[in-house]
Amino acid sequence: MSDTFVMKTGEATVLASHDQCTDAMPEISIGDIGGPVGHAFANLMGQTEGHSRMFAIRATNQQVKPATMMVSKCTIKSVDYVNLLGGPIQSAIADAVLDSVIDGVIDPSLANKICIVSMVWLEPKILKQDFIDRKDLYRTNYEAMKLAVSRAMNDEPSIEELIANRHKIHHEMYHPETGESIW
Repeated sequence: MSDTFVMKTGEATVLASHDQCTDAMPEISIGDIGGPVGHAFANLMGQTEGHSRMFAIRATNQQVKPATMMVSKCTIKSVDYVNLLGGPIQSAIADAVLDSVIDGVIDPSLANKICIVSMVWLEPKILKQDFIDRKDLYRTNYEAMKLAVSRAMNDEPSIEELIANRHKIHHEMYHPETGESIW
């Protein structure tokens, strides 16, 4: 693919190794910097109380390309929470984006022509745990972001898959017969 595109979307969920609040669930939009994703990206520059936004960087002075903006899905209430977002999660998101370019999922010629907005999840209960497995937090976010990028770039799931699974697959937090969550 050598031309840019208006917008693609993707999402993924990767669960923690154990019940440790390190599940990852990025929801992303990828698109041309001059299109709606680029406009959303620019409008996200700046902070609102409780909802930090930050570039995905691999290290100090190493902003990932395509430029990627992380937005927390949860209200941030402490610096400890920010440190997890700006540490293992930020690192994982940036590495996943760069590896998506290296792996050819994102054409390298698009690296300066498109941008990504990624809504990221960090379970608020994580700060109440005795031990925070930062390596698993990195792992889940890396795997989920790579999967979300791949799904977005490959237009997955297809409409055919969605139609075929309409009555076979149900949301894990709502079963149509019982109304209950399986989680």
